[in-house]
Amino acid sequence: MDIFEKCYQYTQAKDLIKEGFYPYFLPLDESEGTEVKFEGQRLIMCGSNNYLGLTTHPKVKKAAKDAIERYGTSCTGSRFLNGSLALHERLEKELAEFVSKENSLIFSTGMQVNLGTISALTGRSDVIILDKDDHASIVDGARLGYGKIERFRHNDIEHLEKVLQSIPENLGKLIVVDGVFSMGGDLADLPAILPLAKKYSARIMVDDAHGMGVTGKGHGTAAQFGVEDEVDLIMSTFSKSFASLGGFIAGDEDIIDYIKHKARSLIFSASIPAANTAAALAALDIIRKEPELADRVNAIAEKMREELKRMGFNVGESVTPIVPVIIGDDMRTFQTWKGLFEKGVFVNPVISPAVPQGMQLLRTSYMATHTNEQIDRVLEIFHSVGKTLGVI
Repeated sequence: MDIFEKCYQYTQAKDLIKEGFYPYFLPLDESEGTEVKFEGQRLIMCGSNNYLGLTTHPKVKKAAKDAIERYGTSCTGSRFLNGSLALHERLEKELAEFVSKENSLIFSTGMQVNLGTISALTGRSDVIILDKDDHASIVDGARLGYGKIERFRHNDIEHLEKVLQSIPENLGKLIVVDGVFSMGGDLADLPAILPLAKKYSARIMVDDAHGMGVTGKGHGTAAQFGVEDEVDLIMSTFSKSFASLGGFIAGDEDIIDYIKHKARSLIFSASIPAANTAAALAALDIIRKEPELADRVNAIAEKMREELKRMGFNVGESVTPIVPVIIGDDMRTFQTWKGLFEKGVFVNPVISPAVPQGMQLLRTSYMATHTNEQIDRVLEIFHSVGKTLGVI
């Protein structure tokens, strides 16, 4: 048996390309935040994680440029050896303060945060308890560890308790949930999860990649619920509201120190360049000083939810700038995506296994920098395409 046989037999992407419905790996010619250009066509971007619109903020761009002038383009080594800068430690200190924790640790990507943190913390006598809608990086981090994995139905607190009851008391337990779920745009029910964690002696980690900068006046989902002190670990990325690349984990000093010396994805990866670090620092400063950005993006999302629902679209349980438009069928999802794309709106089609069968959707997301005119135009196009295709 040839190990490459599966590659030769894989034709799904090629088939979609032939049919004109392939929506992935589209090379953009220009990006100006709320608008992008593809093969000469301008589109309103409603598929980015640039929630606060800071990737084009003059302060963020200047910080990155200045850092390149001072430090060059790369650290050329891991944090563990030669790749640590005083700039990294400054960002770690400020992030820890921002999320009300003793310390934090920067990784090169958000994916690496979850891979390194979860696998470092879990041994053979531990159990990882995951929400079924948790991000793939959480699942993969759990798989890399030597602990047993248990899953509970999405935000089903009764099922979570049954899972916790089934775990022997002498085993270590870590519950890991998204703060904001990346496809549905809904929140983890932290006020209900935390009492169970305490009752069954479990620790809790929140992946707030999509919540940081947006929920809790920018401080994240734990802050929104007022439970920062009860959540043990808070994780987030720089590739969304922080307008950069990288990620961090924050928690008690001893826990962060352990992860720092055990996380393979940290020790064996090059550190983020100074430019990315400086950009994230600048973005953090803006998030602290301009909470109205979070208010603006949430107001835009609320308008989109209300208007899309009024038209007849299904937007699920979203309460954040991620607003899913649930179609429920692969081909109709691709057809709707293409109709929107051709009329000038960029969204992300999502099918199984990223979402369950019957929940295929268009993942739309919004920025604080979208203008009212752009949002009105997006709604107009959604209505036109939805009617034409019989989705509404």
